[in-house]
Order: sequence, then C-alpha cells, then structure tokens
Amino acid sequence: MVFEPPQRLVRALGETAPDGDDWLEKLPGAAQRAVALRELTVERVQVPGGRSSLVVLVRAADGTPAVLKLAPGRARPEAERAALAHWAGRGAVQLLEPYSAEGVLLLERLHPDVSVRSLPEAKALLEAAGTLRRLWVEPPAGFSFETVAERTGRQAEAMRARAQAAPEVAPLVDVALAAREELLAAPPEHRLLHGTFRQSKVLAGERMPWLAVGPDPVVGECAFDLARLVRDRVEDLIAQPSGAATTRRRVKRLAESLDVDQERLRGWTLFRAVESGVRAGRVGRPRDAELLLEFASWL
Repeated sequence: MVFEPPQRLVRALGETAPDGDDWLEKLPGAAQRAVALRELTVERVQVPGGRSSLVVLVRAADGTPAVLKLAPGRARPEAERAALAHWAGRGAVQLLEPYSAEGVLLLERLHPDVSVRSLPEAKALLEAAGTLRRLWVEPPAGFSFETVAERTGRQAEAMRARAQAAPEVAPLVDVALAAREELLAAPPEHRLLHGTFRQSKVLAGERMPWLAVGPDPVVGECAFDLARLVRDRVEDLIAQPSGAATTRRRVKRLAESLDVDQERLRGWTLFRAVESGVRAGRVGRPRDAELLLEFASWL
C-alpha cells in the first residue's frame, strides 16, 4: 500500500515547521517498515486525519483491530507514549505496544469517525469534561514532561513577535500576556494534563463509551487543560447573538462541574484563544484568526 499523507496533515506540517517536508518524504518508507515489523494488515489511512501525525487503521496478526500512528519528533510522540502508558487506559486510548520505535505508536482501535462532537452541545460538554477529569493525575516519576510555564513561555515569545509585526493584535496580546503572568505567579499545580483537549479528541470506544486520544501532555494546573474546551464549536458561538453571554456561562458551568477556579479558567481561556488566534494569523488563516480573537475579546 502507498501511504499517502492526507492534505490536512501536509498543510499543518507546512505551517508549523520548516522540516515538515523532510519527514513527509520519509513517511511512506517509515510506515511500510512499521507495518512489516509488526505483521499488520492495513485497512486504510484515516482521512482527514490529524494535524501532526499519520493515522492508519490496521489489524494485528491475530485479527485485533488497532491504530498505527506515526508522528515527527516535534509532535513529541515519546511524551504521548509516556502519558498513555501512565494513564493505562483510564480515560484515554490504550497502548498496545508500550515500547517501540521512536515516533511510532500502536494503539487500541476506537471508533475514529465518532467523536463526542456528534452529541448535542450540552451533552458533549458534559461527556468531554467527565473524560478529562479522569486524566488529571500525578505525573509519572520516570519521564520529564514540559510544564505549562515552559510551553506558554515559548508561545508568549511568538505572540510578542507577532504583535510587533501586526500592531492591530497588540492590545489583545498585551492582555493575554498579563493574564499569563498573573496566573503563573501562584504556586503551580502538578497534574498530568492532556495538553490539547477538545471535543474532537474524545472518541467512542468499546471498553468505555468515550476515551481521549491525541494528547500533547504537559504538567501544570487543571484550568489550563480545561481552557481549550471552553471555546469548542467557536464558529457556532460567534454566530449567536448571545455568544458572549453563552461563553461566560460555559466558563462558569465547566469550572463548577470540575471544581476549577472560575477566574483562572477564564484567564487561561483568554491566553489560549489569543495564542491560537495570533498563530492562525501568522500562518495565513485569517478567518480562524478573526473568530478566535473575537472570542477572546469576550473574556
């Protein structure tokens, strides 16, 4: 089989790293080797797939359905492996092969086309939040994960640079950076977080109704992890006349349901929305940038 990377992946790698083409060039051969080594039967490449990895639906030699995932080093696949191994299937997809070649993960097969987004909005938020709660545990001692302070520090530098090049975003960037400084001034929580959690990262499973996939794990406070969920279905929020009020109610409801400080959740939601909006503008996605920055202005 020819392992053709989905266009979504090609575009995303082109946005995030200059060496994306090099990894993509090597990808077909790497996928062939990974399949042959494990004696897998390939069903299909998942399309549209993710933005940081190739996802292939396969069957093991004994017929067990599985997922083969290949990711470049910048996507931190070894951190993903360490987090999934620590969660051991509790709230997240299960590793079928704890130790394997760098950048290759063999995972249990969920229902790749059925995410929690298929549910009505209120039910989707409830199920997603319940899944996320199970992931907030003490991090393992044997792996050094990036911290929230470290990750947002890198992001803050990129935001400052963008604000200089695009002064129209500078006021919101200043507010977001001030919020980050205030949030980081408090003693840090030390929980293992999913890192990029949203409704589309929660898929239907057999062991449990819903399981999280695709973590970019980080260690820090739970409010940071929950913040991305607040802006799910942002296009629908922007289209509503009451979008701003709905957003504030969502912050309150999620904070209360997961016992997270409401103001800290609001602050991290603001920072993460501005960061995503600024990044979207930088890589040539002006519509996404506009939506995210308008959403951030409501906070």
